[in-house]
Amino acid sequence: MDTSGDGRRATGDGRRATGDGRRATGDGRRAVLFAARSAIALYRLLDVLPVFAGDERVSRVFTLVPGSDFGVDALAAIERVGAHTVPWDEACRTSYDLIVTASPKGALHLLRGPRVLLPHGAGFGKTFHGEGSAGEASGLDPEYLVPDGGPPPALHALAHPSQIDRLAALSPQAAARATVVGDPTLERILASLPLRDSFRAALGTGGRRLVVLTSTWGEESLLQRRATLPGELAARLPQDAYQLALIVHPNQWSRTGEFDLSEQLAPALDAGMILARPHEEWASILVAADAVITDHGSTALYYAAALDGPVLAAYDGGHELIPGSPMAELLTQAPRLDRSGDLEEALGSYRAGTGRAAATSAFTAAKQDSALGRLRHELYRLLDLAPPAVPVAARLLPIPAPPSRTPSAFAVRVRLDGDETHIERFPSHFEAPAHHLAAEYGAAGEGQLQSAALLYRRTGRTATAAPYSVAWTVAGWTSHALDSYPGCRTAAAVLSPTHCVVRGRGSSLLSVRIEPPRENGRIVHSDPAAVLSAVHARLAAPDGQVTSVALVNCVIGDRRYAVRLSPATAEEAGRVL
Repeated sequence: MDTSGDGRRATGDGRRATGDGRRATGDGRRAVLFAARSAIALYRLLDVLPVFAGDERVSRVFTLVPGSDFGVDALAAIERVGAHTVPWDEACRTSYDLIVTASPKGALHLLRGPRVLLPHGAGFGKTFHGEGSAGEASGLDPEYLVPDGGPPPALHALAHPSQIDRLAALSPQAAARATVVGDPTLERILASLPLRDSFRAALGTGGRRLVVLTSTWGEESLLQRRATLPGELAARLPQDAYQLALIVHPNQWSRTGEFDLSEQLAPALDAGMILARPHEEWASILVAADAVITDHGSTALYYAAALDGPVLAAYDGGHELIPGSPMAELLTQAPRLDRSGDLEEALGSYRAGTGRAAATSAFTAAKQDSALGRLRHELYRLLDLAPPAVPVAARLLPIPAPPSRTPSAFAVRVRLDGDETHIERFPSHFEAPAHHLAAEYGAAGEGQLQSAALLYRRTGRTATAAPYSVAWTVAGWTSHALDSYPGCRTAAAVLSPTHCVVRGRGSSLLSVRIEPPRENGRIVHSDPAAVLSAVHARLAAPDGQVTSVALVNCVIGDRRYAVRLSPATAEEAGRVL
């Protein structure tokens, strides 16, 4: 491309513009058009915006490339971020200094200006029957890169040298315009790793193991092939040992719609599973994760490269996965999860380093933390401008939202082992066999409250700023609960993560003090309501009457909590809920 700086526009094939299209700016600034065909492509474009941050010499506008079934969500996403947009017809009549896109598909040849192509995934591991050249990923397919013999992009930014080799075998012309810059999305994930504790705190993960399922889109995706897996895992995994999250490809969000997707996943969502938003939040969830269960989508490669935690394969095979691709390598090496009940065994069989080894063929290690800087160098070269003096930095990922729903009633299993009481809780709507039902007053429905042997209430649940209010004391509410619900054997108030007060039927108030375990300099709190189930089992035993001080060793999620029971004080009895 000619970069002599004479102020005239350049076309996608490197020739001077003829001037038949009007200029995008009339003030001497360089005009950059971000052309998005789908939501996933737009999200990748948003990841590279820091390249131009703070540069008043560059104007940025967005347009929607027509022709995709998933374009509506892309337009909505552009509007959410508040970006300036131009209609496609207007974009085609205007000359731009640079056109940046993350998909080679669509009528991009109608746009005027040098094109830059970014990948919108990792590893180029998928192909679709009936689209482009058989067996080729669209991002490397000459049918899209050089349609009808036209010019390839002025710059094809790739993440690994092997991708240039793959491209050269298909189109030497396209490969000549390609260069390795790294992956801006991976750079953003790596930059956000120090926020892992903050992300887990926001999600309410605590000491639990966060297991993330990832589903791409299409007929071979996890949600198409194994649609019941999220619900099966939510039913089988103890609530106090595991937390579940699901990352769904933006195309599947667009195809299904948020309402239908939530309805389909309702049993798992009701059990507390997190459904990650398709823009940015999915990456925050990956940073927080302890393990990933994946189909053949490339999301797991980002997790493997950044954290190298356990990756389990849940792909049943088909025609979309390209043999020899990084994702194919990862799925070959990762333990397979055939049934939801095999999760513990599969996690235990994962060999550390397996995922990272596969990811090294998708991301070049030398450029993982400098992709934006390298990309900025290339883009400003095409703009014939000197880059700003301030170094470019990846924007940190946002704090994720907590689960939209959490269980308020649990089927509780109790196992006595010597002086230890082991507790496992499962969401009650799965009707798991149990020792007793525990329900949270103020959150559970009346039917659950009527059936529960243990009722508990959290302090501050009904707090209000109104000038008039009525509040229960601990002594008053526990007596009221036992009087109002004949099936209830124990009523309890949760005052803090380490302090509760309980009243058994026919018994006086007891103070419950919880000593959380310490691990590697950290204090690990569990839900005190789980401890209350152990206390309930203790009080229900033939010798369960407590008149002085008693100790209960409670095991929750493989952690041991020392619990001290003693008669409640007047101050505790009078605490306001």
